[in-house]
Amino acid sequence: MSNVLIHAAEAVTTTAADNNPILNMSIFGAFVIVTMIIVIRAGRNNKSANDFYAGGRSFSGTQNGMAIAGDYLSAASFLGITGAIALAGYDGFLYSIGFLVAWLVALLLVAELMRNTGKFTMADVLSFRLHQRPVRLAAAISTLVVCFFYLLAQMAGAGGLVSLLLGVNDQLGQALVVAVVGILMVIYVLVGGMKGTTWVQIIKAALLIAGAGIMTIWVLALNGFNLSTLLEKGVEVSQALEAPFDPLQPGLKYGKNPIDFISLSMALVLGTAGLPHVLMRFYTVPTAKEARKSVVWAIWLIGAFYLFTLVLGFGAMVLVGPATIAAAPGAANSAAPLLAAALGGPVLLGIVSAIAFATILAVVAGLTITAATSFAHDIYANVIKRGEVRPNAEVKIARITIVVIGALAILGGIGVQGQNIAFLVALAFAVAASANLPTIIYSLYWRRFNTRGALWSMYGGLISSVVLIAFSPVVSGKLDPKTGELTASMIKGVDFHWFPLDNPGIVSIPLAFLLGILGTYAGGRKENSWLAAEMEVRSLTGHGAEKEVHH
Repeated sequence: MSNVLIHAAEAVTTTAADNNPILNMSIFGAFVIVTMIIVIRAGRNNKSANDFYAGGRSFSGTQNGMAIAGDYLSAASFLGITGAIALAGYDGFLYSIGFLVAWLVALLLVAELMRNTGKFTMADVLSFRLHQRPVRLAAAISTLVVCFFYLLAQMAGAGGLVSLLLGVNDQLGQALVVAVVGILMVIYVLVGGMKGTTWVQIIKAALLIAGAGIMTIWVLALNGFNLSTLLEKGVEVSQALEAPFDPLQPGLKYGKNPIDFISLSMALVLGTAGLPHVLMRFYTVPTAKEARKSVVWAIWLIGAFYLFTLVLGFGAMVLVGPATIAAAPGAANSAAPLLAAALGGPVLLGIVSAIAFATILAVVAGLTITAATSFAHDIYANVIKRGEVRPNAEVKIARITIVVIGALAILGGIGVQGQNIAFLVALAFAVAASANLPTIIYSLYWRRFNTRGALWSMYGGLISSVVLIAFSPVVSGKLDPKTGELTASMIKGVDFHWFPLDNPGIVSIPLAFLLGILGTYAGGRKENSWLAAEMEVRSLTGHGAEKEVHH
């Protein structure tokens, strides 16, 4: 058994080194051409802000459910989680559970009410019955920060993936890859708007789930369609390593600091319902019923995919080997492509890598249009221009913002090469759960909630989460267990951290909820009770929401 695994690992290393870059890029180029044609066709109908921001609310619940899955199943899901399971077994799979359970929070507490109350963005809901300008500004700033964190994760995935495909290990080559992804992303969003972006996400979701499903069946077939056999082989491989471990036992990754694990869990489970680019998808359907249907579809699709990652992760552990994965360009993020190479050679590697690349493109497009919409609709149109702006001018500002965000994403993505993208996404979730979720919950369910409570909660959650991340071991001060040097953090060789946890959720999320209560009771002007009553009726019944489609 051990000899077979050694030969398999050698074969994979050879395949990864000798894979056909022309084949890989041809498959990806074909995807780009097909989706670009679809985006251009979809973009022809972008006549108004409603078309550009919300796709004319023309998508069905099923289509939007697939698009949500396409938006949500990011490079972190496919590359990061598969790699985490391959290197840490049970603990890596906990990421999947957190991401999936989070959808129940979004379905039960947020989806339908948000669709009934809002128009284009999260800020529409939060400012509905509060003072418009300060609340919109706070919500827009929060949206931009969360989108930027998430974009960094996707760009890191792009660099690591193409490094593996083309054997590019130097910084300049990876920087060029990130730049190409950024430029493609900008073109998709500028040309297609929300309609084009949604169709890219639908196609990408179908490809990703189908590709992961085929690989899952293939891995199971090699193990007699017996999951227990696969898990036993995983244990055998792990025990034969220089530093043996049991992948079926919890605690390998998070056991040293259970509080950090609780903090991560809180961020994952509560973060989804506060992610602006996910919330924005609820506005692309015509009715609240379709919004609810789209979340149900998303849960089924996302749930199936995360079950696939368990098989793919252990498949990579058995067929590739943890040592080979850790030593490959991109480290943990290379597990899924290396597994594809072990199963189907260069052809399957090219297909899977193209799907992963498409995943990154689709997600960054969704993030970019969300950030641009938030800046143009909330900051420019409603804060700077006080609502007196022509729709065409608003869309023009959105297009300029898209280019600026693309440039920032490229620069940031170059800076975070080599980081585990699942972990970078967990930080984005922590910021979303801290800055957005408390205010969303209070706005929808607490009639007394006021502007001061909203501002204290949003700014308090945003600042505390970002500051704690900046001074955490993620950024500086983490020792590499093998070398004992300060090389395991984003900034290597320095140590200025004072916050002991990797994820700030356990502190920043309760703090944001508490600040919302304190701010509300601290006084300030009373809010309009008529607007509060209208919001309550509209959010619960949908009455009045449909007229937003026609405005």
